Amino acid sequence: MTREEKSNIIEALSEKFSQNEHFYITDASGLSVAQINAFRRLCFHAGIEYGVYKNTLIRKALEKQGSGNEELFKVLQGFSGVLFSKEVGNAPAKVIRDYRKGKEGKPLLKAASIDSSLFFGEESLNMLAELKSKNELIGEIISLLQSPAKNVVSALQSGKNTLAGLVKTLENRAN
Repeated sequence: MTREEKSNIIEALSEKFSQNEHFYITDASGLSVAQINAFRRLCFHAGIEYGVYKNTLIRKALEKQGSGNEELFKVLQGFSGVLFSKEVGNAPAKVIRDYRKGKEGKPLLKAASIDSSLFFGEESLNMLAELKSKNELIGEIISLLQSPAKNVVSALQSGKNTLAGLVKTLENRAN
């Protein structure tokens, strides 16, 4: 690979890091070509981009992003693949977990960056997969805010018959 090709890859990778708020670094060493292709297919269907890069190229692309990524350099050893997710931070974790169902432990999570928060190691995978997305949290908050209003409206609607009956009874007594 020539210097120009490496420079182009670093530039493209740096652009991906800047455009995607969420990315995961994995270790898929030992997987066959067929297994990697099956994993890529799962990623594609989930709207996640997966690529395998040399660690030095990943490091240089992260360095171009500025400070805050130095801790990620520690995990850049061996075979490294990067999963990019634009909108949903937990989608790559779910894809990894789904792929590994019924299979033995690969790909492994080395590190993840979600909204500039860093997570390290395999023990973070289940927690990351269970994280709720921003849209899911907003939906829950809206339903919680709507709940009291719905209760008041339903109480008023169910009480209108009782209230009307009470008014009619009072009217009849007055006559």
